[in-house]
Amino acid sequence: MALQDTKPEAEEAPTDDFIDLEDVNHRFDMDSLHILPLNQLPLKTPSLKRARLVKNVRLESVIELFNDKHSGSGQVDTNDLGGIFNWPSGTKHPDERLLALLSRMKSFDIYTLRIQLREMRIDIESYDSLRLSPEKMTELTLCMKEFTQPLIMRIYGQSEVNISNMSELIGMFTTPKKDEALKNLRHMADKLNISLREVPKFLEDYGDIYLSLAYFKDCLDALVPQILSFEESMNDLMRNHQLRNDRRLTHSIQHICDKVSNVTQSVLNRFNSFDSHSRSLWENINAENFAKVKKEIQNDHVAIGAVMCGLSVKMNGWQEKFGTGGSLMRRANFVMSDMMQGMDLISAIDNKDEDEDFV
Repeated sequence: MALQDTKPEAEEAPTDDFIDLEDVNHRFDMDSLHILPLNQLPLKTPSLKRARLVKNVRLESVIELFNDKHSGSGQVDTNDLGGIFNWPSGTKHPDERLLALLSRMKSFDIYTLRIQLREMRIDIESYDSLRLSPEKMTELTLCMKEFTQPLIMRIYGQSEVNISNMSELIGMFTTPKKDEALKNLRHMADKLNISLREVPKFLEDYGDIYLSLAYFKDCLDALVPQILSFEESMNDLMRNHQLRNDRRLTHSIQHICDKVSNVTQSVLNRFNSFDSHSRSLWENINAENFAKVKKEIQNDHVAIGAVMCGLSVKMNGWQEKFGTGGSLMRRANFVMSDMMQGMDLISAIDNKDEDEDFV
């Protein structure tokens, strides 16, 4: 008897043909701090709809026309697009003006985008599309527990409630199953000085504002191991007898490490301030107190996004270049060129009073 082939039929094997890779990449881009997909912007040039605006390791905004493992990343300056797409000379093409404006942004995270696109009066098809991917939102639900537990306790009197995403959380309060919960919702409406049917909108605002905070905290959690690894790499350079006598290199290393440490601590301080105000919010919940907390967090979105974007680009750039090794000399040269460039900009952005630097 002939042996049976136990391998699955070819059509049953999972392949990339069954995955919408463009959709996967778009969702990843929307979760990123340093990538802006251009497919939703009002551009006149169809080919640009498939491109991305990205931050390179020097914190320069460039148009990425393609990116794959074989040919690498095809990046061009916004000023060079006219020659590539044969735009008429003499006057600036509308796409060039728009992209030049966007390239001034210090972060492309969705929360900064929402704020700054509106301030720039840039009309896109739907601001609602500027959302984190469903996968990221589900992932962040766990990070949001510290913000949602006071809310759940206030309404249901218990903190151990299983929820997997923000929709379920909002649903708990918009369609309460217990009489006591409904009673507490009415009490909350009275405290906020709003009608009962306005409570869902308040809850959506509450969920969205703290989802943004969870998002930035998640970005920081991912950055910390990279920062520690980078600092260890700097120690390796300084342990080398020849390199530690290079004054320009030692100055660069000290400058970069100081800047990274200072802005990281500054972001942590802001998070601690948000946490403190969030806890006090539920001690005296009312519309005015919530509006103050919401405004504080939203006012810092641009600054936090910019600092986190800068740190993320720098640490990712180092990891991609030297994560699997590299000579000490190549590392030293990279530190004094690409890593140094833009570090002062990150530090300057951290001064949240300098609003003019944000856009």
